Amino acid sequence: MLAAAAAVPLAVAATGAAPAVRVNGPRLETTLEQLSTFGRPPGTGFEGGVNRTAYSDADIAGRAYVMGLMRDAGLNPVIDPAGNIIGRRAGTKSGLKPIIIGSHIDSVRAGGNFDGDLGSMGALEVLRTLDDHGLKTRHPVEMAIWSNEEGGTCGSTAFAGKTAPGALDNTYYGITLRDGLKRIGGDPDRLAEAARAPGSIHTYLELHIEQGGILAKAGIPIGVVDGIVAIDRYDVEIKGFANHAGTTPMAGRHNALIAASQLVLAVDTVVKTEPGRQVGTVGQLAVFPNAPNVIPGRVTLTVELRDLSEAKVAALGQAVQARAREIATATGTEIVFHPTEQVRAALANPAVQAKIEAAAKQLGLAYMHLPSGAGHDAQLLAFLGPMGMIFVPSVAGISHSPKELTAWSDCANGANVLLQTLLAVDAG
Repeated sequence: MLAAAAAVPLAVAATGAAPAVRVNGPRLETTLEQLSTFGRPPGTGFEGGVNRTAYSDADIAGRAYVMGLMRDAGLNPVIDPAGNIIGRRAGTKSGLKPIIIGSHIDSVRAGGNFDGDLGSMGALEVLRTLDDHGLKTRHPVEMAIWSNEEGGTCGSTAFAGKTAPGALDNTYYGITLRDGLKRIGGDPDRLAEAARAPGSIHTYLELHIEQGGILAKAGIPIGVVDGIVAIDRYDVEIKGFANHAGTTPMAGRHNALIAASQLVLAVDTVVKTEPGRQVGTVGQLAVFPNAPNVIPGRVTLTVELRDLSEAKVAALGQAVQARAREIATATGTEIVFHPTEQVRAALANPAVQAKIEAAAKQLGLAYMHLPSGAGHDAQLLAFLGPMGMIFVPSVAGISHSPKELTAWSDCANGANVLLQTLLAVDAG
């Protein structure tokens, strides 16, 4: 199996004068702080995080706030049938494909104030900065706020034309996608009209917090994302035999929970044995009949494997299943794997990566390459054109938590790299 490339810090060479155009860091900080008030838990401040789940009242209010900022910036935002907010800044040359920048503003329950928000407000700040300095781009630039990223990249999936049949009946936070779209101004009956054609965009750029601790631990301010990992998920059923816990001898038991426990450890061992950045998780487990005086006769659990290499993810799955067969034989149980989801890796475009690197060097910022272990809207936009992502550090590697934090200086650094990358991509 091929090992994933290690993330290696790259030295920053002197490149002469720093670029004159920089984003307004305090203004970016202000918009992030103001956005954080929509869904803020009562009695808390910025440090209390946010509950702004998709289609909630807080989501609707936050979207209205952002649309107001976009109108003030002359972007004339509209809501497409998938609930995405799309604004547009005209280019100087007709007929060119748009460059799209943006992210999302919906959160998980008890989430933080930087996941998605930084990429969204960072995109707005970049366009405001262009206006401040009277800078025009050849390509039109579209700013996108993708709907319901946390529930499953619903808005960007529709934008890429990848919405599955029956998806409108899926439920998110107690509301169907169909009804959720109606709440935020989308149109489920016209959902297919939200799709853009492959090749219809020039480039997609997204600024995001890392949501892990690699950059912070290395002391590197900028991450050049190599791609968004492939994911294989399985539902696993382990069948033993439920029997009396007091009268069944230990040697005669077919304990499904013993087999499940060994399988959990096997996933951990298999994934750790292979060099690279791959991860494996058993995140759900249910025991039946789940009684204190009954030997567990059945267990269900999930196995999830992630890596930038699809071949490695597949090989890890095969290795885990081979170990499961050994466990089943040793414990007198049956273990069945049911594949439930296979997410393809989305690789960043090398030419876009090179422009992100050049922007970081121009700004005097050290950078390193790393994969994204989390899913992002960018993985859907990669179906439509070249994609690049910029990461900035997450303090202590914490995300999806009220304690999620990125230093204001790192927010500004990321927005400046986004600005310079946008200008370089536009120049060709």
